[in-house]
Amino acid sequence: MGWIILIIVVLIILIFIKLYNDLISLRQKVKNGWSQIDVQLQRRFDLIPNLVETVKGYMEHESDVLTKVAELRTSWANATSVKEKSELDGELSGALKTIMAVSENYPELKANENFSQLQEELQNTENKIAFSRQFYNDITTKYNTKLEVVPSNIIASMFHFEPAELFEAESQEARKNVKVDFGK
Repeated sequence: MGWIILIIVVLIILIFIKLYNDLISLRQKVKNGWSQIDVQLQRRFDLIPNLVETVKGYMEHESDVLTKVAELRTSWANATSVKEKSELDGELSGALKTIMAVSENYPELKANENFSQLQEELQNTENKIAFSRQFYNDITTKYNTKLEVVPSNIIASMFHFEPAELFEAESQEARKNVKVDFGK
């Protein structure tokens, strides 16, 4: 009878260790996922001064858009939470869309090689950001689920594991349906 109790205790300890290690592993993956988003968003913010300098000469009367981009870049450096950076990301995306839309009115700018290269780099970065967001949200959902399901929720509460924030589109503009009109 003593061997059976010993085996049961050892199994419980092994399960406990496995669940704890799983939670630690998922938490580290969430941190890594956020880090990947952060790196790509920082890359986009690093490209912005070059874009602004290239566009400045052509878009002198659009200075409010360029000023807004510069302000967002400064705010980004001071943001600390996922929510803050998510909001700034949405605002910056809107400002960059405005720059790209306004650039349509300047054929010389569209023909500028630097502008074309920056536009391509920004597009590549946007794709990487989208992938990083998806990975982060997937792993965060997995982690948060693990915090809530039995028996790992017991271990999570014992060791004060906290749920992670999802990266969400904060702007109402980002949530709107895109209107496509081929009639023009």
